[in-house]
Amino acid sequence: MYLVSSCLAGINCRYDGKNNINIKVVELVRAGKAITVCPEVLGGLDTPRDPSEIIVDQQGHKRIVTESGKDVTAEFQLGAEKTLKIARIVEAEKAILQQRSPSCGCGKIYDGSFSGNLIKGNGLTAELLIENGIEVLTEADLENKLPIKK
Repeated sequence: MYLVSSCLAGINCRYDGKNNINIKVVELVRAGKAITVCPEVLGGLDTPRDPSEIIVDQQGHKRIVTESGKDVTAEFQLGAEKTLKIARIVEAEKAILQQRSPSCGCGKIYDGSFSGNLIKGNGLTAELLIENGIEVLTEADLENKLPIKK
């Protein structure tokens, strides 16, 4: 079973109220091979919501703040924990998550300046899943790593 970002399955749950539909992810959900999650919604955030990015302080502590400066770390952490619980319930071994997101980003995330700059790193949910033995892929990995018949 795959765990997939809800926005990739066409659900309008992104910060701007839109989605990032990916037909391969939709096919997995329709085939009953994937379950959708949106960690930010699971954490109690509304849709739409202010854009958020991860800020890392000099001690390496991560906080997630909105563009207007509101700290939403607790909501993101709660969403990550709920996502991990769901992953365990459905026995997910892999997750396909939205790139660059402060929740789901894997490998690269925005740098916290709200300027579109990317840095190496993972979102809170991606990091928690990886720490718990779940392989995290992004939609960019679908061509190479996901065996879906066309």
